[in-house]
Amino acid sequence: MTLHQHLRLLIIVTAAWLLFWVGGLPDYYRQYSTSAMIMFAFAVLPPLWYLGYRSIAKSKNPMASSRWLSFYSTAPLFLYDLLYCGFYLGSGVAFLWEYWYLTVYYAFPWLIFPVTGWRLEQQSRQGTV
Repeated sequence: MTLHQHLRLLIIVTAAWLLFWVGGLPDYYRQYSTSAMIMFAFAVLPPLWYLGYRSIAKSKNPMASSRWLSFYSTAPLFLYDLLYCGFYLGSGVAFLWEYWYLTVYYAFPWLIFPVTGWRLEQQSRQGTV
């Protein structure tokens, strides 16, 4: 990836985090029930995967692209959540348990994007893409 692509991806995920943050006010989604947050977490997965799939499918190297996408959709968000929940709200590292619906999204991209990249590479080798 070029520097421009890295910066673009960082800007996109930062904007997404800001929208998610604003949408979760006033209590960063803790005002909702556990069942509502479980449904929300599962509702976000298909669009997240689809956007990732489209990005990975355009890449010349799907596996590398999938790993970068996994990184950028987790590491900056973890840092932002750590700064906001851990430091600003005073939860420390316990925010990982208190805000479990954030924590699951630090794992999901690493589970779905590399598999998507691998599958697209397999299809490309077989000439089916």
